[in-house]
Parts: sequence; structure tokens; C-alpha cells
Amino acid sequence: MTSEISADFPVEPRFVAVLGSRMHYVESGSGSPVLFIHGNPTSSYLWRNVTPYVAGSRRAIALDLIGMGKSDKPDIDYTLADHQRYLEGFIEALGLTDITLVVHDWGGPLGFTCAMNHEANVRAVAFTETIVKPFDSWDEWNDRSRSLFQGFRTPETGWDLVVNKKMFVDRVLPGSVLRGLTEAEMQVYRAPYVDPPTRKPIWRWPNEIPIEGEPAATVAVARDFASWLQRSPIPKLLLTATPGALIGDKLIAWCQANLLNLQCINVGEGSHFIQEDCPHEIGQSISDWLTVG
Repeated sequence: MTSEISADFPVEPRFVAVLGSRMHYVESGSGSPVLFIHGNPTSSYLWRNVTPYVAGSRRAIALDLIGMGKSDKPDIDYTLADHQRYLEGFIEALGLTDITLVVHDWGGPLGFTCAMNHEANVRAVAFTETIVKPFDSWDEWNDRSRSLFQGFRTPETGWDLVVNKKMFVDRVLPGSVLRGLTEAEMQVYRAPYVDPPTRKPIWRWPNEIPIEGEPAATVAVARDFASWLQRSPIPKLLLTATPGALIGDKLIAWCQANLLNLQCINVGEGSHFIQEDCPHEIGQSISDWLTVG
């Protein structure tokens, strides 16, 4: 494998009908399925340099969540519950069984909930830079991201920042990649959100983060999957980076102390979108973990 981080994504787009809309995905390889689930504001493109490491021995599938990437944008609220319905519909539509989930950002809550609800159909879960339990306080966020995300969650202000000013795509995304992103890469990430109405899913996500008891529905879901992560014997792989963003030293220690059957690997220097900083280390770590498992 090359050590370069390529902007190219030479795969054939595929689509499947889910709940009356088309969801986009890409796949390569054959064997038991490994499903890669992205978060906000990315797409299957996030995994382009990771999936080749898995496709040699498994069927690597990376989807675009509903309303994101090349998937359709139906007129829905784009809550966590909405995304959960479409994700589980996607898995059913493709007839996926004995799945290994690889999740990032909001892909974590979606994947964890899917595994909790269908444990017999999930072989293992690898996760990075995601939500593993509710945030009891804003104090768990660093000062810079705290004020920014509080703004995103403020009515009218948040809509203006995310939808009108495109701050999440144009600033948060490249600002959370240590190497920066090339213009070619940014063009791919911007493409699904060319006009304000298409940015609704991006705006909804920060408002769904379970912080200080709000929103109640997401907090309840996060409490459930946090409990499941602590009691399920399903193999788990936590991929961390330095300094990281959502998962820092304290949360790493909590995971190591509380999650059953957990392996933890640091893949190098990275912030939040570590697939853009350490894709080869991530891909090789997942491949090695799958081989041993």
C-alpha cells in the first residue's frame, strides 16, 4: 500500500432504495461484510484510503447517510432516530449479516444502537472519535469547541452559522484535520451541500449531541448504548489519535476500564477526522484486528 493520502476515490457508485429514497454506497472485496459509517459533515469519501486494507479479505462497504454525500435528501427532520431508521433499512435492503461495524463521529451512536438492537447480526465494532456515552457537562469540551458548538445549538444563530455561512463544512471540517485538506478534497466534501436547504442535516447533528440532559431522546439512546458497550462481549476496537478531539485521555481511560473485550490502538497524530491524517495506520490496524479476530 502507498503511504500517500490520495484524494482519488476510484469506485463505482451504487444505490439502494430505502424507505422511498435512494441511499448511496460503495463496496469492494468479498467475504463477510465490514460496514463503514461516517458522521457529520462527511460521507463514504472519508474512508477512501482506509477500505483498501479491508477489501483484501472482507467485503468493505461504505455508505452515505441519508441526506448526506450522494444519498437522497428527503423532507425529514434528520434526527438521530431518522438516521437510525434509514441505516437499519439500508442493512436490511442489502441483506447484510454477520457484520463488522467501523464507525466515526455520529456513525458511532448509529452503529452502537444497531449492534445493541441486533446483537446476533453483529460480529464486532471498531470505533474512533465518536460519542460513547452522554456528556454530563459542557466542561467536558475544550474551550474552543465548547463555545462554537454552543453557538451551533443556539436557535437562529446556529442555523445562520451552519446553513448560511457554511461554517461546519468550510471551517470545522478542515480545521479538524492536522495536515489540512486539499482543494480537490474540499470540493468533494462541499459537493452535497451546494445550497442552504441541503445543509439541514449538517445543522441538525450538533443539536442532537447529548449534553447536560438535552436533547432528552438522544440522551436516553446514549445511555442505553453506553450500558450495552459495558456489558456486551462483542469484540471492540478503539482507535485513538493524539491529541484527538471527542475522545481524549480521560475518555480513553474510561473505555479501557469499563468496556468489555476492548482493544485500544493509537494510530498517531490526529484531531477529529483522523481518517484524513492517519488513514493507512487506521486501515492496517483494522485489518490486523480482523485477522486475529
